[in-house]
Amino acid sequence: MTDLAERRGMNTSVYQPAEDSGLLAQAALGRVSGRVLEVGTGSGWVAAQLAEKTDAEVVASDLNPHACKQAAERSASLRADGDRGFEVVRGNLVEPFRDDSFDAVAFNPPYLPEDLEAARDDWMEVALTGGEDGREIIDPFLDTVGRVLKPGGEVFLLVSSLTGYDEVLARAESNGFGHEVVVQESYPYETLTVLALK
Repeated sequence: MTDLAERRGMNTSVYQPAEDSGLLAQAALGRVSGRVLEVGTGSGWVAAQLAEKTDAEVVASDLNPHACKQAAERSASLRADGDRGFEVVRGNLVEPFRDDSFDAVAFNPPYLPEDLEAARDDWMEVALTGGEDGREIIDPFLDTVGRVLKPGGEVFLLVSSLTGYDEVLARAESNGFGHEVVVQESYPYETLTVLALK
């Protein structure tokens, strides 16, 4: 069986910017300042948008070592062009970070419901799939992200209709977050929403 990277026409081990990346950046631009974390940065494209177009100090993290390398190269390229770059940290979700350390956190999580017949044996599978219901990564993120937010901080979370929008909202609310829809786009196969959680 072909893996997800092949089905998406990619020959890569790092998630590259797509419609969901653009929506996340669009939602966060103009709303973030201070110290901002992008979880699951992939190629570092969203982190670069935030570093270039806001006054925020940006930190990007990913579990995938190949993604961290590519994001670090993107940051170095920004610096070489005279722009502010961003820091890159390898880690799982918000584990590497201290309590109350960010004014905002942005996350485009792996959200596709997993094809249970496909092996989750490469980095692109990890970047795209969110377990059987699509929320295997989202739920622990929502359970822990509040720890790293400063008081009054905000989370920008991309949610797909394939993942169970109401279930994601319920999990956010159970962790004390209120929500606002920042941007929403419908595609033939799904609706993507970026929520601001406070």
